[in-house]
Amino acid sequence: MSVWFVTGASRGLGAEITREALDRGHSVIATARDASAVLRAHPHAPDRLLAVDADVTEPEQLTAAVEAGLAKFGGLDIVVNNAGYGLVGAIEETSDEAARALFDVNVFGVLNTLRATLPTLRAQRSGHVLNIGSVGGFATAPAVGLYGASKFALEGISEALHGELAPLGVRVTIVEPGGFRTDFLSKQSIQVEPASIADYDAGAGPVREAMAANDGRQQGDPAKAAKAVVDITEVPDPPLRLQLGADAIERIEAKLDLVRRELDQWRHVALSTKTAEAV
Repeated sequence: MSVWFVTGASRGLGAEITREALDRGHSVIATARDASAVLRAHPHAPDRLLAVDADVTEPEQLTAAVEAGLAKFGGLDIVVNNAGYGLVGAIEETSDEAARALFDVNVFGVLNTLRATLPTLRAQRSGHVLNIGSVGGFATAPAVGLYGASKFALEGISEALHGELAPLGVRVTIVEPGGFRTDFLSKQSIQVEPASIADYDAGAGPVREAMAANDGRQQGDPAKAAKAVVDITEVPDPPLRLQLGADAIERIEAKLDLVRRELDQWRHVALSTKTAEAV
């Protein structure tokens, strides 16, 4: 059995992943800003659950959580970077404060967690890092550009990390969910910047309205998503990317088609920039 480290484990997909891992007999170091919320989410959890207070923006708390988990379980195998939240607002409407706060959690929080956990995985030459991204980190949309940018950053981190850790026997997968019926779109999970510029009503307005209307109506089942995430840690050759949901597949295929179409259309311009010596 493996030892898991899950951030943002008190609700949403993090809670479901924690539950699925426990149900399969694994041990879980489950972190949240309030560890009591983890225990409330898992009231009948076995002694294989260690709930720890850890805000991903506080590196020393993450280090302490890892040390507590190593002391209790004697090892660490799977790291799930799940903590994060959404932000709605057109790019120009989004305040610098809101953008920086988002990146502090969604990007720098991941980096803090990696710095706390990777020394153990590197030393043992094994393990698996699962970065919970989003389909919005591959194909974003109006009104969620800053959230998408934070998940685009996670894509870049994960691609590089994959190459850096593969020679050490540590695997990396970025999970790209579409819409799942968690509380992600609820007021306690998503921050909404005021629609302060009327010119963006046409571009960003429909997305704002759709996200508000879709809360609790998403197609995806979070328990099934958690099962897929835990399943991917049990295969011998896990993918770099794992898409979850029919809507994720549809958006990613549309983005790939667009990139290919534009690449072919403007290939002559790209190739025209060669130096004379290279011609």
